[in-house]
Amino acid sequence: MTDSVKSTESLTWLITGCSSGFGLQFVRHALATGHHVIATSRNPSRTPDLVQEVEAAGGRWLQLDTDDADSARVVTELEAAGTQIDVLVNSAGFSIAGPVEAFSEDEVRRLMETNFFGPYRLMRACVRFMRARRRGVIVNLSSGSGLQAREVLGMYGASKSALDNITKTLAKEMKPFNVRVLLVYLGSFNTAMATKVDPVQKPLDPDYQGTVLQQFYDSFDSKTFVPKGDHKKAVKAIFDVVVGEGAGAGKEKEVQMILGKDCAVRLGEVRAGFDHMMDVFGEVCNNVDVD
Repeated sequence: MTDSVKSTESLTWLITGCSSGFGLQFVRHALATGHHVIATSRNPSRTPDLVQEVEAAGGRWLQLDTDDADSARVVTELEAAGTQIDVLVNSAGFSIAGPVEAFSEDEVRRLMETNFFGPYRLMRACVRFMRARRRGVIVNLSSGSGLQAREVLGMYGASKSALDNITKTLAKEMKPFNVRVLLVYLGSFNTAMATKVDPVQKPLDPDYQGTVLQQFYDSFDSKTFVPKGDHKKAVKAIFDVVVGEGAGAGKEKEVQMILGKDCAVRLGEVRAGFDHMMDVFGEVCNNVDVD
């Protein structure tokens, strides 16, 4: 079986959410290292300076609303025109904070549309071509909130958990066809998203005053949360895994990646929780088979 991609190749990257944060940094890093880039965003007209920067560096910038039910047409149109997508990076996403009971169904559907259905549409479109070529990489950016339940981020975490499961499933299904699928759990990083987490529309019930949930909610609502992760370092780490260079050398076949000290803490708590569950219910768990 041949390598999915080689570090010496100039790859074509399709990246979502490029108007800021991780998406924009992926674009800049890929272009700076000699790759072909197709950047996308919902409203390119809002960031003309960025569009000019990318196009001046040899990249392309396309309008793409991942919430659009027909958004995957960008993949089929590019492939039909002779542009083979080697790497898809699903970076677009957003969050709403609030207690689970306070969310309207409309708010939940908005989260699921952007954080799950959008990436799924593009994944589904790309793998058909990648599978036929027996090469390609899909990178989905997830969150520690999908790894572990967090107060006020329950619905955001639910949208990421859905993405997590389908990503890991796709990785197994694509393995025989030499198509790699990488799920990246991110902690908090210094991007605009960290200060743009909107609260739910419904006011917080006074019953929550003084709880841990109130503290989390206030930190997002007041925009005072200060993330410690460097998104540029994180992008380079992910990039290295995709192309098999630097810290990513020999790790190209990994399906899951975790970045950020706070996310490592979340993982430790999850592992401890599973160990505790088996300590408590292990005997029961192993004694419910048919006699």
